[in-house]
Amino acid sequence: MAGRVAVVGAGPGGLTAAMLLSHHGYEVDVYEKENWVGGRTSSFTVADWYTFDLGPTFLMMPFILEEMFAMVGRDVNDYLEIKNIDPLYRLVFDDGEKEFYPTRDRDAMHRELNEKFPGSAEGYDRFRKKEGVKYEKLLPCLQSPYDRFTDFFKGDFIRALPTLDPHVSLIQRLSKYFPDPDLQVAFTFQAKYLGMSPWECPGGFSIISYIEHTAGIWHVMGGLNRITKAMAEIAEEQGGRIHLNTPVKKVNVEGGRCVGLTLDSGDVAHHDDVVLNPDFGYAMKHLVDEADRPKYTDAKLARKKYSCSTFMLYLALDTLYDIPHHNILFADDYKRNVDEISLYGRLSEDPSVYVHNPSITDPSLAPEGHSALYVLAPVANTAGDIDWENEKAQFRERVLDTMERRGGMDDLRSHIVGERMLTPPYWRDTVHCYNGATFNLAHNIGQMLYFRPHNRFEQFDNCYLVGGGTHPGSGLPTIFESARISAGMMLKRDGLEWKHPIAESKSYLTGDTAFPQLET
Repeated sequence: MAGRVAVVGAGPGGLTAAMLLSHHGYEVDVYEKENWVGGRTSSFTVADWYTFDLGPTFLMMPFILEEMFAMVGRDVNDYLEIKNIDPLYRLVFDDGEKEFYPTRDRDAMHRELNEKFPGSAEGYDRFRKKEGVKYEKLLPCLQSPYDRFTDFFKGDFIRALPTLDPHVSLIQRLSKYFPDPDLQVAFTFQAKYLGMSPWECPGGFSIISYIEHTAGIWHVMGGLNRITKAMAEIAEEQGGRIHLNTPVKKVNVEGGRCVGLTLDSGDVAHHDDVVLNPDFGYAMKHLVDEADRPKYTDAKLARKKYSCSTFMLYLALDTLYDIPHHNILFADDYKRNVDEISLYGRLSEDPSVYVHNPSITDPSLAPEGHSALYVLAPVANTAGDIDWENEKAQFRERVLDTMERRGGMDDLRSHIVGERMLTPPYWRDTVHCYNGATFNLAHNIGQMLYFRPHNRFEQFDNCYLVGGGTHPGSGLPTIFESARISAGMMLKRDGLEWKHPIAESKSYLTGDTAFPQLET
């Protein structure tokens, strides 16, 4: 029997859960501290006319998003215009002397490889074949809960076990296909989506680059923020209530079970279940009494491993550069750059920089002939001792220098008409990411599957987790999956079934979908 559910946080995980649960008869209240929805998948404007996504800019596996909408009887194409990006991105090496344009088109990719990395096409074909097998084996593990140790004995996990590569790093895994160091980086930099070094990230995550090269990278017209806005709209159409400007002060626990929330206003909201969407470390430390979370005391939280953070520039430009939608400008010594972030916690003299140029695809984001340029440099999280108040201006100049020298934007500074800068303390203090770790808990072997905080929270009953801090991990497709897993566990507990069980039908594998499918 469906009951009353509180969802804390209107991020993509919380809104996916709200959409799924409200469709199945639950009385859903979403409590959001800001006056907008989306969390890090939201938007803002600079200089009135330039629109930016705050956080994610890559949409992968759009069929997962299609499924979430289908499970509430909706067609995602009625809400979102989703456009394929090809080439996938421009990768810039050797201080701008070498540019590589990966594409999901196999023939075009062969031509690009033969020109830039002669002799590597055979390794690329092996990569697609072998990683396709890994993807086929691992995907079911990312779509089911791991809240009991015995889940490691499930058939899906046993079948996936030979492909997990827990004993090798991502860079070691990719070196089996590509001997060239630059090409290894081209297929392992995706570890940054997890906030990790490819020299430390488990080899199993090689499926991320495989997914990009076979299922593509996609853009939502108007920005990825449109996804969460559409989800909020659907949740409300189904009777859900979204309370903006309503911060939560505390999760109330009595007799080993969650009974609701205390709001910042002092009001108490009684609910049968609570779904927690905030950053995991923050939620534990600030919303749950320490006595109610012995597995996650403040001291134990501090010992966990967390992702890197990000330095951000959102630049309103009075010009539009003829560069691709996605651009990654690698440091000359990429490993040193990554080690400075993940091992030493210091700022790099030579940073790697991601430049998102969506206006080349989407004219709705800036005035005609202008552009909204999103710039991200991975940096250490706030567990280190970087003094951002003193360092941020100089680091901004370093990033702009990199863009002008390597990125083909020689006169960039002269075209900036508006700007916003965000540093790790912003992610920590305003967005409430523990240690400013924008990609949440790290994805090392000891913090994955059963060893990650469980979707059905293990410390007390009637509490469920969604978002990047629970299984299966960070990144939009996996965050959507975390909500489907948690909502599915609630439905099963209450004797309910999915009204539109597309998760079982896997209709997207038949080709009856707007999105081209993976090869396996």
